[in-house]
Amino acid sequence: MIEPRAQRILLVDDDPHLLVVLSEQLRDDGYDVATARDGQEALRRLEAGWPDLILLDLMMPRVDGLALARQIKAEADLPIIVLSAIDTADSKARLLDEVAEDYIAKPYHYPELRARVQRVLRRLGDRIPRQSLVLGPDLTLDLHRRAATVRGREVRLTPTESRLMHALAANLGEVVSTETLIARGWAETEEADASYVWVSMRRLRQKVEADPDRPVHLLTVRSIGYRLVSSHDEA
Repeated sequence: MIEPRAQRILLVDDDPHLLVVLSEQLRDDGYDVATARDGQEALRRLEAGWPDLILLDLMMPRVDGLALARQIKAEADLPIIVLSAIDTADSKARLLDEVAEDYIAKPYHYPELRARVQRVLRRLGDRIPRQSLVLGPDLTLDLHRRAATVRGREVRLTPTESRLMHALAANLGEVVSTETLIARGWAETEEADASYVWVSMRRLRQKVEADPDRPVHLLTVRSIGYRLVSSHDEA
């Protein structure tokens, strides 16, 4: 019987002590961990192969963490958890909306960090094949790049929008409950409720539907949730 491979994590931080301690903690929990001390070294690591998750400090020399995260997200929807001493609500909100799946403030508490890593990696079950997903002549999804092509024009998706679309695309044609979408989109937001999903779906329709008021791909299933369909499926 073939053993499943260990999930790969790239840890990027300019603190050598943290690299040693945290990488050992993660390896003890069964992860395959590579480390980098700045953004340029991280980019070299990524050239050799993509991990399942990146743990990323923001304040680093040469290529800073935010610039690195933006560069990575421009190429693929690789999950990123920010690990930073910058602990303000505005910074967290901006990063979570733009580039990060989660945000952990330093000094970290390892059991909490481990739980958040596990939660983000569980979402990998929603991954779809990396090739484009053609839903009709007017819509193609490239979720590994966090993008969609709508009537020949590329539009970008935020990390939250991408997580929601991953959950829907992984269950193409099937209903995904509002509760599941809340868990996928806002796992760490205690106050998240159905209104978060409603607002995000309205924005997604404005991005990916030819006529947002008459959607043919992102369909509401009243009192239950949503489903994503191709234009050839019955609504």
